[in-house]
Amino acid sequence: MTVTLTTPTLETERLILRAPKAADVDAYSAHFASERSQYVGGPRNAEDAWENFAYEAGHWAMRGFGYFTMTLKGRDDAIGTVGHHDQPWDPEKEIGWVLFDAEHEGKGYAFEAAKACVDHAWNVLKWDTFVSYIDPRNAASIKLAERLGAIRDKEAKFANPLRPWGLVYRHPKPEAAI
Repeated sequence: MTVTLTTPTLETERLILRAPKAADVDAYSAHFASERSQYVGGPRNAEDAWENFAYEAGHWAMRGFGYFTMTLKGRDDAIGTVGHHDQPWDPEKEIGWVLFDAEHEGKGYAFEAAKACVDHAWNVLKWDTFVSYIDPRNAASIKLAERLGAIRDKEAKFANPLRPWGLVYRHPKPEAAI
């Protein structure tokens, strides 16, 4: 059986958000083997990282959207992932982001990529509402969600019942944005 996917490419001022491909697995696995992945289900061994990577790629086939691989313009190596989730066990649709290495932090890449995905969710996917699920220890992601205009929703359920202490940040509809 052959599955052909049409994954859009999003372009920002400095980034290309493209479909995941097999060549991204090394960067993905290295990230998930490190302590940097502690807020997104890691660290993981290489086999678990591969399974999660394949799951992320398969999300595109099952839902028609998913996580993009984040690259710098003019380069094709993965620096992170960003995108859209709608897992059957999650209470709501989600936008999430991960930068693989500390060298890419503090440059606005995650904001630029996440903003493109927020715009894509409203304007292309036509979502009515969505959130970002964040580990409360992840100060950088909380700051990014707030910079995107998301507001903590204390009434919403966190996606992972094994970590019910997680935070839910709701993204405002464009007409509500400042």
